[in-house]
Amino acid sequence: MAKLNRRSQLITAGLARSPNRAMLRAVGFKDGDFEKPIIGVANGHSTMNPCNAGIQPLVDRVMISLKGAGAMPQVFGFPTVTDGIGMGTEGMKYSLVSREVIADAIEVAVNGQRMDGVVAVGGCDKNMPGSVMAMARMNVPGIFVYAGTIKPGFWKGQKLTIVSPFEAVGAFTAGTMSKEDFEGIEKNACPSVGACGGQYTANTMSSSFEALGISLLGSSQMASPDGEKADSAAESARVLVDAVRNDLKPRDIITRKSIENAVALVMATGGSTNAVLHYLAIASAAGVKWTIDDFERVRRKVPVLCNLKPSGPYVATDFHAAGGVPQVLKMLLVNGALHGDCITIHGKTIAEMLEDVPDEPHKDQDVIRPWSNPLYKQGHLAILKGNLSPEGCVAKITGLKQTSITGPARVFDSEPECSKAILAKKIKPGDVIVIRYEGPKGGPGMQEMLAPTSALIGQGLGASVGLLTDGRFSGGTWGMVVGHVAPEAYEGGVIALVKEGDSITIDAKKHLIQLNVSAKELARRKRLWKVPKPRYTTGVLAKYIKLVSTASRGAITDLP
Repeated sequence: MAKLNRRSQLITAGLARSPNRAMLRAVGFKDGDFEKPIIGVANGHSTMNPCNAGIQPLVDRVMISLKGAGAMPQVFGFPTVTDGIGMGTEGMKYSLVSREVIADAIEVAVNGQRMDGVVAVGGCDKNMPGSVMAMARMNVPGIFVYAGTIKPGFWKGQKLTIVSPFEAVGAFTAGTMSKEDFEGIEKNACPSVGACGGQYTANTMSSSFEALGISLLGSSQMASPDGEKADSAAESARVLVDAVRNDLKPRDIITRKSIENAVALVMATGGSTNAVLHYLAIASAAGVKWTIDDFERVRRKVPVLCNLKPSGPYVATDFHAAGGVPQVLKMLLVNGALHGDCITIHGKTIAEMLEDVPDEPHKDQDVIRPWSNPLYKQGHLAILKGNLSPEGCVAKITGLKQTSITGPARVFDSEPECSKAILAKKIKPGDVIVIRYEGPKGGPGMQEMLAPTSALIGQGLGASVGLLTDGRFSGGTWGMVVGHVAPEAYEGGVIALVKEGDSITIDAKKHLIQLNVSAKELARRKRLWKVPKPRYTTGVLAKYIKLVSTASRGAITDLP
């Protein structure tokens, strides 16, 4: 090491020396170990969900690899909330909150014990951004190890993901699916450990971390149970020790240009709307200037190249077999849509890492399209603005033949109210659903609207019904949907002033979201509006309500 590590600085500081050595000896330190870098291993293992249930074997490999590389690994845990299990319940309100809790937990452990670096191993959606936010805040060498994707399930030849049971609910209630198929899909959708298998939020964020440079290139789409995933975890540990020795820190890697690379990858792969929230938060943690308008700037120059679920037929394991993230990054690079000079955790530039990757994908597959024949000529995450959302909101426009709708508002003050109406078949083609008071403060926690959107798809209404919300969407959502409407209803945004039957326009091509009501009438309604009582007054959700920012700034709790 070129300089004393953080732990050595502490244990050689006068009177602190003996107590620190004594306590470390109790956990296995011996003479000669005190000068080695201490590497924290942030362990997201949980038996509560398939996303994180395969993590412990990866952590075991990381620990062995760190010791073999001359470091002293020390493991600690962080909590996880699984969206697929919490969806449609009060538990879902804790999902986005858990991103902040994870970041705080890792920061407390690493900084509180003066660790020299951290390997974070996580699986479910908020594990990724929470871990990288912590790394960026602390600026201590770090690497993220994704637990890996789940393998696809099958029912009667149909490839399944976790979204399949949600859509089956809508189809079953609409009378277009048999009980046999409904139960068959539910029992076969999740055949192994690993995170949700489409290009939903977990796979979106893990793949974008390769582009960001904070995860190993080629590691993000491996299946969790496969041996290559454990080998990759071990290699990640070795690379992190090199980064510690070379003093390569997260803020050397996470820059405005590398975030643009990550967002370009999200656009090219048809990734989740949640990437908007998460990269706003990561940029803030890293001290990088990045706004919601930057997503629109990147969208205009990056085509959608990957035909992945939820709007396409293929899953993460198909993507990996077709060349995965490295193949897409090389295509972006050779076509001028990637900053090749960005440094990666490997210690090399992204361009150097991609030297041996072909310029175009193999012709014997349809998962990754050639640059000359993309699925869409521009990215799929459009930032809309208008009187309904002057701060901006996010529309996911892949898989849609119709990109605009004007119709009567069907207004609901919570997700459960809306879901009941959909399942009762009270929503008709041409309606524009408004789900409000589900924003960062109002929800609190911005629940994902997978239950109502999947029910709409299952009833065949995905292309003919609009839906907008100050909440957010699962990465598995598709359709004429708009999320992250800001300002949110709880803070008196125009979405709070919408009345049943009002005319609303959503136009993705014009980047417009408009309540077709006069300014004079809206001003009158605003005078009559009152702030609702908070839904929680104690505990973590009450703290979140007090601290959380608007969605247009990432829904963060440590706004600078």
